[in-house]
Amino acid sequence: MARVRITQVSSTIKRPQTQKNAIKSLGLGKINRSVERELNDSLKGTLTKVQHLVKIEEI
Repeated sequence: MARVRITQVSSTIKRPQTQKNAIKSLGLGKINRSVERELNDSLKGTLTKVQHLVKIEEI
């Protein structure tokens, strides 16, 4: 599987609780914080929920 770098680019203020939970489950929480993860089906589903709040780069 491919590795991806996920960077939060927008705030979760005034967002639904499900999107806040998705950001927290990714290990993010502050703008410009990044994590590297192995891309799998469950991660793709989580990223779909918050695609407008994050930037995704393949490594």
